[in-house]
Amino acid sequence: MTNSAQQTVTTSDDSGRWLVLAILSLGVMLSLATWFSTTAIAPELKLAWNLADNKAAWLTNAVQFGFVSGAVIFSLFNLPDIVQLNKLMALAAAIAGLANTGLLLEPGFAGAFMVRFATGAALAAVYPPALKLISTWFQRQRGLALGLVIGALSLGSAMPHLFRAIGRTFPWEGIVLATSLSTFLGAAIFLIFAREGPFPFSKAVFDPRQIGMVFRNRSLLLANIGYLGHMWELYAMWAWLLAYLRAASPLGQAPLLQNPSVLTFLAIAAGIPGCIAGGYVADRIGRSLTTASLMMMSGLCALLAGFAFGGPLWLLAIIVIIWGFTIIADSAQFSAAVTELANPSFVGTALTVQMAMGFALTTCSIWLLPILAGWLGSWQWVFLVLVPGPAIGATAMLALHRRPDATRLANGKR
Repeated sequence: MTNSAQQTVTTSDDSGRWLVLAILSLGVMLSLATWFSTTAIAPELKLAWNLADNKAAWLTNAVQFGFVSGAVIFSLFNLPDIVQLNKLMALAAAIAGLANTGLLLEPGFAGAFMVRFATGAALAAVYPPALKLISTWFQRQRGLALGLVIGALSLGSAMPHLFRAIGRTFPWEGIVLATSLSTFLGAAIFLIFAREGPFPFSKAVFDPRQIGMVFRNRSLLLANIGYLGHMWELYAMWAWLLAYLRAASPLGQAPLLQNPSVLTFLAIAAGIPGCIAGGYVADRIGRSLTTASLMMMSGLCALLAGFAFGGPLWLLAIIVIIWGFTIIADSAQFSAAVTELANPSFVGTALTVQMAMGFALTTCSIWLLPILAGWLGSWQWVFLVLVPGPAIGATAMLALHRRPDATRLANGKR
């Protein structure tokens, strides 16, 4: 490539990549609204369908199971390299919206579980491809760019709570319809506007025969332990924060926060600046120290949540918002660490294994929390069971920081 041609590509990249990032992030935000659509209306569904708490938990877990299954299958068949990414993401988002709309048929628990499973499987062809697509636009500042996409995921996950807060008198069917329409709009954005950038990747194929290599690589194993600790905490907090806040006594003392859905939305949406800050800091001080620090802070919030359960309201709000900020801020850095630590020949397998293990683990913590609340007779102390996750994860990342090959992280910043 001539110097003038290279300069043209670089200039085009600089001028257009941030617009592409903004548009793609909007599509991700709108599409991910279906992930927690039943969580935001769980009290209504329990009454309408006569569901026990454990069955309500499985409606959330069905999405997690679907996502894991979809991610593995799509990687096994290398679908993101076969189908044009914008068309794959648009079709998948449309399927997620259709599956979510199936809840309006009131199919009962078994039918609801299946449509939630289908929603999660479809979203596995939205979120991971979005990270890959935006990476084709960013050779520089990739950590920040991926952090912004994860931030969009956070806001999308919080959207059902916003819809519930705005439409306090709406029937639960209105929230389902709103989240489905949001996802259809995301599909249209992907189809019309999303496109790959000037720095495409070579194929990163999932090969089950390479799984053993992922576990034999000591540094990669530590990064995955860090990710598992992060995931043990993240989705359980997102899934059950509304239930915790509904039971917390100080709510109702302030007009803005008298609806627990408002504070739930604010806490999860705080992940947007969290992801931006996490990506910015990790690119400058290193991934291992950034992730360890953030997990220590989020674990501390999980510990303090029980003490703030009885108020005052301002303290409870500060804790859960800081928790929402820190709990997701490190998420993109674990995937980035895998791409830097793994041998290029099995990066695709390493990423798929990491994501499959992490989302599979979330089903355990999501399932456990309402059972623990039933045993204790209160939601006050249930988040204590999440504390070991970030504690173990932070320990693993600090151990990774001390290893010689950690210099491959974040351009030598460990």
